[in-house]
Amino acid sequence: MKIGIIGVGSVGGAIATYVHNTGIAREIVLIDSDPFRARGAAEDLGHAATFGYDIDIHAGSYRDLRGAGIVIIAAGANQRAGETRLDLLSANAAVIQDIVPQVMKVVDPKNVVLIIVTNPLDIMVMLATEISGLPASRVIGTGTMLDSARFKTLMARMLNVSPASVSSYVLGEHGDSSVLNWSAVTVGSLPLDNFCRQTGNEISARTRDTIDYRVRNAAYEILRGRGATWDGIGAAAADLVRAIVNDERRILTVSSCMQKFLPKPVAISMPRIIGAAGVAATLRPEMTDAEFHNLRKSAVIIRKNYEKI
Repeated sequence: MKIGIIGVGSVGGAIATYVHNTGIAREIVLIDSDPFRARGAAEDLGHAATFGYDIDIHAGSYRDLRGAGIVIIAAGANQRAGETRLDLLSANAAVIQDIVPQVMKVVDPKNVVLIIVTNPLDIMVMLATEISGLPASRVIGTGTMLDSARFKTLMARMLNVSPASVSSYVLGEHGDSSVLNWSAVTVGSLPLDNFCRQTGNEISARTRDTIDYRVRNAAYEILRGRGATWDGIGAAAADLVRAIVNDERRILTVSSCMQKFLPKPVAISMPRIIGAAGVAATLRPEMTDAEFHNLRKSAVIIRKNYEKI
C-alpha cells in the first residue's frame, strides 16, 4: 500500500521509521513544509532500508499522494514543557484547515483513510472529518492508544506479569480529561479483583491514584526529560496502520466522531474494531456510573473546545 505522511518533524519522522519497520508499505511519501527536511528524512530512511525492508521512500508534494490508501497527518506545533495539548488549538487548527483540502484534491475519497496525530488530537479529528467530507469511520485519530499502552505497562509492572496478559483501556480525550476504565481491566481473562485475590496482589486506592496520575502525566514527564515525545506515538501509529492494511479487525482505543454522549457529534476514544475500511464498530466496555459520568464530561470538554475554532 502507498502511505503518505505529512509533517516530518520528530513525531512524523518516528512514524515514518516505525511504519517502514513493519514492512507493510509498498511506498512511503514524505511531505513537509520544509522540503529539505522531507528529502533528508527520505534519504536517511532509504539508507536504513538497506538493512531491512526494500520500500520506495521519497519526499514529494501533495500530488504524489494520488493512489495513497492511508494518509497520516502529523504536522503542526508540538507540545512543549508547561503546555497542555489544548494550548495548541488555534495554531494546529489552521494547519489542519490548510492540509486536508489539499489532500482531498488528489486522493480517492471512496478508499482513503486519514490518520490524525496532530494535537489536540480529538478536536483535530473532528475538524478533519468536517473538512474532508469522509465518513467518520475513515478519519481516525491515534487517540488513547498510547495512553492505554501506558496503563497496561504500569499495571503489568505492578502485578509482575507480561503486558500482553493485561487488557486495560483509557477512554475519552487524549488529554487531561481522559478516563482510566478500571472496572473493565482484566488480567489473563480474569477481572482485576479476581486476579489479585488468586495471586495475593493488592491494588489499593492509593496505588490506583498513583497509576492514574502517572498515565495522565506520562507525556509531561517525558517532555521534561527529553523535550518531546516521539517513539511511543510512532509505534502506536504504525500499529494502527498495520491493523488497517492487514484488515486485522483488532480492537484499538482510537478517536473517531460519534453521537452517543452529546446531541452533537464529538470525537473521543473508545474501543473500536479496526479493519481495512477504518472503524468497523465502536464498543462500549463495562463502566461504573462514575466512569461514565467522567467520560461524558470529557466529551463535553472536547466539544466546547472544538466550538472555539
